[in-house]
Amino acid sequence: MATITPVLTAYWDEPDAFTYAGYTRHNGYQASRKALTTMQPDDVIQTVKDSGLRGRGGAGFPTGMKWGFIPQGDNKPHYFVVNADESEPGTCKDIPLMMANPHVLVEGIIIGSYAIRSNHAFIYIRGEVPHVLRRVQAAVAEAYANGELGKNIHGSGYDLELTVHAGAGAYICGEETALLDSLEGYRGQPRLRPPFPAVAGLYACPTVVNNVESVASVPSIIANGIEWFGKFGTEKSKGFTLYSLSGHVKNPGQIEAPLGITLRELLDLAGGMREGSTLKFWTPGGSSTPILTAAHLDVPLDYESIAEAGSMLGTKALQIFDQTTSVVRCVLRWTEFYKHESCGKCTPCREGTWWLQQIMERIEQGKGTEEDIEKLLDLCDNILGRSFCALGDGATSPITSAIEYFRDEFIAGTHTPAWELFPYEASALFAGANA
Repeated sequence: MATITPVLTAYWDEPDAFTYAGYTRHNGYQASRKALTTMQPDDVIQTVKDSGLRGRGGAGFPTGMKWGFIPQGDNKPHYFVVNADESEPGTCKDIPLMMANPHVLVEGIIIGSYAIRSNHAFIYIRGEVPHVLRRVQAAVAEAYANGELGKNIHGSGYDLELTVHAGAGAYICGEETALLDSLEGYRGQPRLRPPFPAVAGLYACPTVVNNVESVASVPSIIANGIEWFGKFGTEKSKGFTLYSLSGHVKNPGQIEAPLGITLRELLDLAGGMREGSTLKFWTPGGSSTPILTAAHLDVPLDYESIAEAGSMLGTKALQIFDQTTSVVRCVLRWTEFYKHESCGKCTPCREGTWWLQQIMERIEQGKGTEEDIEKLLDLCDNILGRSFCALGDGATSPITSAIEYFRDEFIAGTHTPAWELFPYEASALFAGANA
């Protein structure tokens, strides 16, 4: 297996990589022209299906299959929506991708929109990143100016309008149906399904919602073929992806590598743990995925292997924590986030996350009881699978997995505050001599 596979990130270091000139210098927009002028929409969908590309935003659902769900001949407008509301704690891949190479996203949107017979696409970008919003808007303007968007694109007879929309900064809008409500001008809250977006999505019309990285991966597949894409990754998790490394590592950042690489290999590429550190626990896909430990260093980072290990690959947000970190304090911070970001639509999440935070605070302060630990597990059991969307499930994952692997720290929280067991300055990333 190749250790790194620079495809999306191949030219990030070039000063004009984000411009139309920089992108087309490396055969940019050749894949979209190929699709529009030499392929039928159904052929594009079949190619993406056959490639084995899976959604890079969390659940790993096959991208081509999602496109194929869109009904044809229904005499309704079809919409192609890109979920660029990256907000999962620890995740930092879509934002740098849009900053360094926004045109690959635009080209992927052209191909995807053509495939599902959509004439209007949207990019929903997190409102708290205005620099990214401006970068993508500039790329879209360049694409229009050079005939890549608009009417009769390059004489193909295909029309496409692309709208860039800024969200208002709600984590819940990363859930696709809440994003669609927000895009329509309503409060961002998840919808009851069915109907699914493929049948009744944006403006009650058939809609595809894809993650940024998923869409950005399409041009290389169309340009190079499914056999080329299949050379990367594993049998069921094909291709390359962006891994975000953060925490107690020497060189945090994004690494583009094949699916199936291990954390041990990624840590080597990142220079290893910081001086004096040993791995204690980590997240494979952001804070809403069950945590793993040093015992899982050699588990392949693909959808099936991580699931077998008891977690989820999610957004490939690898947050690395060493022996100086209190797992109780860390999980409490995540719980506070989920409680704050709950939209309040359903009772299990609205009430459950509030109670989880109260109990976690007591344990962090050394005022918990052993009954509190069992109460946490009981609350998580009542939230899991019963909330309107995955936010409730995600709030339970770090708690149940932390208790599974580090119950002794929760028991210590019945008599000793976390800040005494694990002083803040020891685990801080920028703390002078203790860093």
